[in-house]
Amino acid sequence: MISITITSRLGGTLKRIVSQKTELSNLPKKIEQRNGRCFSHNLAFCSHGRIRNPRAIASGASTRQAQGMAPKSSNSMSANYVPVYVMLQLDVIAVDNVISNQQKLEKQLRELRAAGVDGIMVDVWWGIVESMGPKQYEWSAYRNLFQLVQKYKLKIQAIMSFHQCGGNIGDAVYIPLPKWVLAIGETNPDIFYTNRSGTRNKECLSLGVDNLPLFEGRTALQMYSDYMNSFRKNMSDFFEAGSIIDIEVGLGPAGELRYPSYAKTQGWEFPGIGEFQCYDKYLRADFEDTAMKAGHPEWKMPDNAGTYNKTPEKTGFFGPDKTYLSDQGKFFLTWYSNKLLNHGDQILEEANKAFLGCKVKLAAKVSGIHWWYKDETHAAELTAGYYNLNNRDGYRPIARMLSRHYAGLNFTCLEMRDSEHPAIAKSGPQELVQQVLSAGWRENIDVAGENALSRYDCAGYNQILLNSRPNGVKKSTSPKLKLSGLTYLRLSDELLGWKNFRIFRNFVKKMHADQDFDPDYIILPPLKQSKAKISMDLLLEATKPTEPFPWDEETDMSVGGIFSDFLDSLFDQFFSTLN
Repeated sequence: MISITITSRLGGTLKRIVSQKTELSNLPKKIEQRNGRCFSHNLAFCSHGRIRNPRAIASGASTRQAQGMAPKSSNSMSANYVPVYVMLQLDVIAVDNVISNQQKLEKQLRELRAAGVDGIMVDVWWGIVESMGPKQYEWSAYRNLFQLVQKYKLKIQAIMSFHQCGGNIGDAVYIPLPKWVLAIGETNPDIFYTNRSGTRNKECLSLGVDNLPLFEGRTALQMYSDYMNSFRKNMSDFFEAGSIIDIEVGLGPAGELRYPSYAKTQGWEFPGIGEFQCYDKYLRADFEDTAMKAGHPEWKMPDNAGTYNKTPEKTGFFGPDKTYLSDQGKFFLTWYSNKLLNHGDQILEEANKAFLGCKVKLAAKVSGIHWWYKDETHAAELTAGYYNLNNRDGYRPIARMLSRHYAGLNFTCLEMRDSEHPAIAKSGPQELVQQVLSAGWRENIDVAGENALSRYDCAGYNQILLNSRPNGVKKSTSPKLKLSGLTYLRLSDELLGWKNFRIFRNFVKKMHADQDFDPDYIILPPLKQSKAKISMDLLLEATKPTEPFPWDEETDMSVGGIFSDFLDSLFDQFFSTLN
């Protein structure tokens, strides 16, 4: 028999790892088994669906109570289960409307299934499906993709992507808006968001055209509605089979409910404060009309807010002049953020109509703008449309708006810690996540999350685990604070490498609270009709700040720490020598 020995020096102690060559192929499994614990469970619970199997239940989280769901069994671990989805590649459907490398994709989906992943998320690009002309939809490539996903018994989160792919952090693919929409923009560039210097952003349409019939007789809102209705009609069999379980509605750049205030295509670099994006003629006219009705026709949009890469103190608006705290500044910021709220509300109402009765959840994505969060100005959040200050909650009104459509909130940057960012940026991702997730839970809506950047290390995974269950696993009661789901960005060869994928498999197991994968965990009721419109006054009542819910210091479902990372690197180097 052949014996292989690896030696390393760690903390002055010599460690030996001895393995027979015939057992090397089993080493990853053995490591994985030693890292995990097994809990039996006899009840599966869905935080936004219904209970299955024996159902003697105790009171659970406020979200479940608000939706009239039965409480959870006192001896079940299943209420701690957080489903994990993996975001597919941006170009899994190529710009010419075919599946990119189907054979490779099938292999990747098979690996995700074996790892216990619950499903996938995918962009359904407007610029691909309706590229040939108004209402000329071509869904065949997406149908083929969904059939593949269905084959491997993975659930589908579909994003209605009404934005361009390219120009955001992490984008390595270019998929523009439909050609015929861009052609309209050639003669009327004010359909696009515009900064103070007049630079247009063609990543998505300005919310100023939501209700204007500028697109061969249709408004932007009607285009979005027609697209979603066509999607439902052409994917009806996937809805009926329970394969499509989430519809995330694109509401702006990168699919997020925000203005494109920090576009890399326009020269923005971290941690610049960004620029206000409301200088197209339609939003200008709206602001002037609103100011006139308020009795202040002399008030204008900011001309002292700086440029993309300024810091707050280098501008008059956020710096010495503190215009943002003046009556005029407050009026502008209220108008700017209210327009965003109304934009999201209108599109989600159309989404609710399109998918009414489907066993599906609606969701909207909010961006994790963590830089300058610890600065009193919160400048980067304000330019993006999130009017969030130390004495004003800019996120709870969004959650309240979502609640009327039975929609959840999907938030980013769950993997980040304050210490990972330069002090000059005054970043506060940990505090931001606490605030936003707490806002959603207080409004009794489902809250889901995702990582902003690809991470493969234990520290990143542990931070996600902490944010997924801020007060840990509850063995005898239902956790009051828990994400309804986690989407990992993104599927890649790097993720599926031996070292990274071993850690990821363990991460999925920990997200499931050390329980086995449950293929029937996600069972949804039919989507209900949106409730009555919430007045802006009632939405803005939610701006009153409240303390976020308390978070534990660290997760009780750790995938490991620095030592684990070291051993993973060691094993990775060792096995690479065998290839």
